[in-house]
Amino acid sequence: MQRKGFSLRRALKILALFVAIVFILPTLATAAWWGMLERPSSWSTADWSASGVLPPAAAHPDAAVYLMAARTGGMKGAISVHSWIVFKRACNCPYERYDKVGWGSPVRRNAYTPDARWYSNTPEIVHALEGDAAAALIPRIEAAIASYPYSRRGDYYIWPGPNSNSFVAHVLRQVPEIDVVAPSNATGRDFAPGFAAVDLAPDWRDIHATLGGLMGFAAGARSGFEIHLFGLVAGIDFARPALKIPAYGRLPLFLR
Repeated sequence: MQRKGFSLRRALKILALFVAIVFILPTLATAAWWGMLERPSSWSTADWSASGVLPPAAAHPDAAVYLMAARTGGMKGAISVHSWIVFKRACNCPYERYDKVGWGSPVRRNAYTPDARWYSNTPEIVHALEGDAAAALIPRIEAAIASYPYSRRGDYYIWPGPNSNSFVAHVLRQVPEIDVVAPSNATGRDFAPGFAAVDLAPDWRDIHATLGGLMGFAAGARSGFEIHLFGLVAGIDFARPALKIPAYGRLPLFLR
């Protein structure tokens, strides 16, 4: 019995050390970095203008689908990005942008410029599809947006979700041919209703398991391997070699 007790204590110590090294230290380091940056004091003083990250729609005649993300405001930006979907059809059509926000009617269409800064933070293109592949997926993306189950007033919770990143993750899971997962530091992307949920992608290339969005894992061709803990994600991406560092996000393993 004493030996078993010792083994249990040792296992708990190893687990605590793992959590401290893999999750807590990177999060604290990212928070310290974020705290040193100059940021707007409020929503009203933030810059929400176009960033120029996307080319003008008129200069881009092909269909396109983009997954966009930018650090969010306040100290939340230390650990999370806000993500959204942008697409355009194969014509001289404008971009269409879809976000979920925390006030009013949550799912917004074209409430902001497609590549607008978010709380003064310049967005990045996380993933892009162009041409015929994008054109074929746009109707399915629209259907996924329409089917989102948390689109009513009050259907927004910063943590563990459903929030803006839960919305984008829903679209990406419904249309796996987009072939990307939400950024690893998109807090709320792993939210699922109920106590426990297991989701196998329709194309069988990814599996996602979670306990209420609080802890879980994901594995597969798109996710690589991930461990989730209270909204933080640690893992490795094999398809596009990178470490997924809690709060920080992707750290590429090779320079291009």
